[in-house]
Amino acid sequence: MASAKVAFRRRQVAWPLRCLMGILTDFVLGPTVWALGKAGKGDFVFRAISRSQKRKLAGKFGRYVPSSHDIVIGVYAKSGTNWMMQIVQQLLHHGRAEFDHIHSVVAWPETKNDPALRHYAIPVEDETPWRNSPEGKRAIKTHLNWEHIPYSEEARYISVIRDPKDVFVSNYFFLRNMLPLPSVETWFRFFCSDDFYLFGSWAVNTAGFWAQRRRPNVLVLSFKAMKQDLEGTVRRVAEFLEVRLGSDELKLVCEKASFDYMRTVDEKFEVWNIIPWHSKTRMMRNGRQGGSSELLSTDQQRQMDEYFMGELKRLGSNFPYEEFCDVTSPS
Repeated sequence: MASAKVAFRRRQVAWPLRCLMGILTDFVLGPTVWALGKAGKGDFVFRAISRSQKRKLAGKFGRYVPSSHDIVIGVYAKSGTNWMMQIVQQLLHHGRAEFDHIHSVVAWPETKNDPALRHYAIPVEDETPWRNSPEGKRAIKTHLNWEHIPYSEEARYISVIRDPKDVFVSNYFFLRNMLPLPSVETWFRFFCSDDFYLFGSWAVNTAGFWAQRRRPNVLVLSFKAMKQDLEGTVRRVAEFLEVRLGSDELKLVCEKASFDYMRTVDEKFEVWNIIPWHSKTRMMRNGRQGGSSELLSTDQQRQMDEYFMGELKRLGSNFPYEEFCDVTSPS
């Protein structure tokens, strides 16, 4: 059955507001970050923003409680969120999902009250996606920690966990086209803290989802394993969602979930170019596993491994770090 294209058109933020945001970013935030960087406090602004955002995390779903139609994709930012959304969306439409943009069919509750992104995704209350799905299900995206996501035994939850060193590199390249980031060294210290910009601690997010892995309606996957065996991952997700496909349909889903294919349709996943004169950031940059040496020295990689393994231990988590991540050996 061919999937129906959801008739939803995202409304961009008004031009005057976009220009105002650009002026504030380039002529206020930029010089402030530069000056603080000279003073050795380049992450001060971002820490303040993060602390403010943390107070707003609870209640992003509003009163919505996920139902049997819902598949909540809860993934720490830049850890394979779009990849998993594509896998799920294609499975639900038997490899024939069509959409103008992924958020025309996938809700993202965090954008609801965001002045820059409030029209970026369909509201979580919109039932159109699951009603148009052959499987009667739809995906909901979130970067929230487990404790901020409403739980229902009827819904299903999928998380993907990626090596924090690769997450760091992907985050830095993604954000630097939109924001005046401090130096890599400063961002490194910021990332290895509870205050990391908007998304909080990688360790807290990972420990939260890992603790739920034994629930029958929760699936925790490794980005590393997905890279090693995409077809096996697609089969595992299909089984979890109770989606039964023929061999040709499965092959089609795998083709559309490949990195090469997704790069050709990057515009279907891209974030708006909110500041008009800034260049757009590709969502699918390289999708590598173990490529953190692109930005981090061997010593920094080792420090990051030690920090997050220590944090997981402090949180009482038995997450198998070495299984999911490429641990840097001592020199």
